[in-house]
Amino acid sequence: MPRHLFQPAMPFLFVLLWSTGFIGARFGMPYAEPLTFLSIRYVLVIALMGALVFATRAPWPGNWRHAAHIGVTGLLVHGFYLGGVFVAISHGLPAAVAALVVGMQPLLTALGAGWLLGEQVSRRQWAGLACGFIGVALVVSNKASLGATSSSGLTAMITPVVVALIAITIGTLYQKRYCPSFDLRTGSVIQFIPTLLITAVLASQTETMQVTWSGEFLFALGWLVVVLSLGAITLLNLLIRSGSAVNVASLFYLTPPSTAVMAWLLFDEALTYVALLGMAVAVTGVWLARKRSA
Repeated sequence: MPRHLFQPAMPFLFVLLWSTGFIGARFGMPYAEPLTFLSIRYVLVIALMGALVFATRAPWPGNWRHAAHIGVTGLLVHGFYLGGVFVAISHGLPAAVAALVVGMQPLLTALGAGWLLGEQVSRRQWAGLACGFIGVALVVSNKASLGATSSSGLTAMITPVVVALIAITIGTLYQKRYCPSFDLRTGSVIQFIPTLLITAVLASQTETMQVTWSGEFLFALGWLVVVLSLGAITLLNLLIRSGSAVNVASLFYLTPPSTAVMAWLLFDEALTYVALLGMAVAVTGVWLARKRSA
C-alpha cells in the first residue's frame, strides 16, 4: 500500500488489531495461566524479531541510555499493561469491565501530556475525551456487573487492571518524551527482553506454569504473537512517533466497541441498542479528540 494511503489508515488498522487481544485471550487462557501464557508469547516475539534483526542487519541504539529508555517503555506498555489485564481477567473480571477501566487512559494521558510534554489540549479535545468515555461506558453498561463478590475477591480483580491502566498511560507519555523514534526491529527486541524477564519471574513464583498444548491455544498464541505483538505494537510505535500523545491515546476508546462487535460475531454475545449507541458516541468522541494536521 502506498505511504500516502497507509498513513491515514494506520489508526483504524491499529484499533482493529489491538481489539483482537481480548479475543485471543479468551481462546488461549483456558489452557495456560496468564503470566505463563504471556511469557511464551514474549519468547516467540523475541525469537522472530531477533531473526529479522540478524537477517536485515538492523541498527541498534547508539548508546545505552537510549536503549534503557526503550526497555522501560516495553516494560510499561507490554509487561505491566498486558500482565495486569490478563491477570485481572483470570481472576474473574469481565473483559468489558477491564476494557472500561483501561478506557480511562485517554483522560489520564491528556492530563499528563500537558504536564510532561507541554502539549496543549483544546476544549474540543477535552469534549471529545469526555464523549469517548461516555460511549465506552454505554457499550459495557449491560455487562459491567461484578455480581456478589467479596471485598478481597474484588481487590484481586480490580488491582491488576488499575496497574495496567497506569502502566499504559505512563508508558505512552514516557515513550513520547524520551524515545519517540527508534528502529522498530531492534527496538522490539529491547522492549520485550525486560518484559519477558519480569513476567517469567512473576510466573515462576505465582503460577504452576503448566500448559495444555491444544489447537485453540496454539492458534491464540500465534495470533497474539504475529498480529498483536508484531503488527499492532509496530503500529502503536509508529503512531506515537508521528502524533501527539492525546491523539494516540484517544484511539483506545474505540477498542471496547470494536471488541464487542468481534465478540458478537465470534461468540454470539449480545449487542444491544444501548451498546450500538455507545459505539457511535465513542467514535464521535475520538473524532473530536484527534487534532487535525495544520
